Amino acid sequence: MTQSLFIITGAMAAGKTTVANALARRFPRSALVGGDVFRRMIVNGAAAMGPTLDVEARAQLTLRQVIATDAVRRYVEAGFTVVYQDILIGHDLVAAVERLRDLDPRVVVLAPSAEVLGQRDRDRPKTGYSEAFPPSVLAEALARETPRIGQWIDSSAMDVEQVVETVLGR
Repeated sequence: MTQSLFIITGAMAAGKTTVANALARRFPRSALVGGDVFRRMIVNGAAAMGPTLDVEARAQLTLRQVIATDAVRRYVEAGFTVVYQDILIGHDLVAAVERLRDLDPRVVVLAPSAEVLGQRDRDRPKTGYSEAFPPSVLAEALARETPRIGQWIDSSAMDVEQVVETVLGR
């Protein structure tokens, strides 16, 4: 496979980081760019991210995505196969693909059920969902707002290797 850029997206706890890492390890010269890294660079003044974004949160989310796609571009130009993973729903996915269009990104949307998202979130050390922000919010937003571009995978009953093999077409 000669693909040099993959974009992996989905809701929180969809398995983006784990799948992206496993996929990147399949290539001899690869880089993993996670959008959350850029959010964590803000020391003071980080806006709260949640089901509803205020103006400042929206601006910071867009900033993080633009910086991430800039980093992606630099790694691809340096000859790396890049796996970029982030929560890119609706217009955010469209904008990221547009910014990277000339690099012909391969989009992969991980779309397990809301029930599976909830279980995976409970099973990991970091949790993002709560009673006020249940997994169904992002699962429904992904289904309702995100255009059907790329490869959509219901990974509810799949392990990481099965998802990677599906992405690679094996």
